[in-house]
Amino acid sequence: MHRFRIIHRTYYGFTSQVILGTHQLLLRPREGHDLKIESAKLVISPTAVVRWHRDVENNSVATASFSQPTSRLAIESEMIIRQFNEAPLDFVVNETAANYPFEYPAADRELLVPYFGIGPVEAAVRDWIAMIWHPAERIETYELLGRINSRIHQDVQYRTREEPGVQSAAQTLALGSGSCRDFSALFIAAARQLGLAARFVSGYLNAPPSPFDFGSTHAWLEVYLPGAGWKGFDPTTGQLAGIDNIPVAVARDPESVPPIAGSYHGCSGATMDVGVWVEALPVSS
Repeated sequence: MHRFRIIHRTYYGFTSQVILGTHQLLLRPREGHDLKIESAKLVISPTAVVRWHRDVENNSVATASFSQPTSRLAIESEMIIRQFNEAPLDFVVNETAANYPFEYPAADRELLVPYFGIGPVEAAVRDWIAMIWHPAERIETYELLGRINSRIHQDVQYRTREEPGVQSAAQTLALGSGSCRDFSALFIAAARQLGLAARFVSGYLNAPPSPFDFGSTHAWLEVYLPGAGWKGFDPTTGQLAGIDNIPVAVARDPESVPPIAGSYHGCSGATMDVGVWVEALPVSS
């Protein structure tokens, strides 16, 4: 078991007083058998009425409502968590899905429909997959997914992107670069092209300061493997998601789970300053 302190601060500044609309906050890690929240504190200024609910993906969402005008909005989240996912390779895939290609059980497939993706297949993704795997090759499912993970990590250059949104998989391949969310979107597109259920994960990463984790949230993805469940892959680091990956929200669509989403009415100019710190703590008795 590992303990981490997570501090996530977001500050908005406005050129004059504004009226804040409702804000949706996805800041609280997903609790389960592999992650427990020891303590959590959420401080918002100006004062807000905060209500919590679980969305359709079972993400923990805070809804903040404001009643007074302001020229500044500060949202500060601090949590201590216990992380138990120390052996991410300790899983067993059902025999029927151990090798690729395979078919999902009908009961699973009915529930997984949203994670197979919709829309036309991108030719660039199809051609890229053809360089990694050939249909005549019988391969262990995990080995194929690991191959995709490593290929993205090795061939796509990480680039910090401050602008919102997610690049399409074809854009990332054409540019040869992207952010962690773009890396994950490329993997998801490849997995879905192969008929595998995949979803986006937003959260935090415990790692030494580097171009892809300093002062920001992190993103990776999960693929559903019968018998093992949702297994996380982090193409930005090239590793299986494990003890250092702290999930906050999952979604079919990579663009649907920003940490903070809201609106305001008033002036046209605004600034934003974000800071994220993840610190390993001693394990208490």
